[in-house]
Amino acid sequence: MKNLDDILKMAANVQEELSKAQAGLDTIEVEGVSGGGLVKVKASAKGRIIGVSIDDSLLNVSEKQMLEDLIAAALNDARTKADSVSNSEMSKMTAGLPLPPGFKLPF
Repeated sequence: MKNLDDILKMAANVQEELSKAQAGLDTIEVEGVSGGGLVKVKASAKGRIIGVSIDDSLLNVSEKQMLEDLIAAALNDARTKADSVSNSEMSKMTAGLPLPPGFKLPF
């Protein structure tokens, strides 16, 4: 059995690696799309919105409600993709850790 110092060192190393992985998530980009590509939202895997692209055909006052709905849909699509990439990347980091089944680390 490991002594307390070894366990504390291992925990500190895990925390450092997780911090590095979280920082890396902000460099991974995903793109949420709606309206068949008329609205696109770029975000980091950490959820930071990087940019929004709206097709000129939607810039019409009569299409305002549809545009708002498409922007919300693209944001939600980007968030879903960001969460998926984030979970995948963090799973790689925790793969070798002796964690109980179902245990989730706070990311």
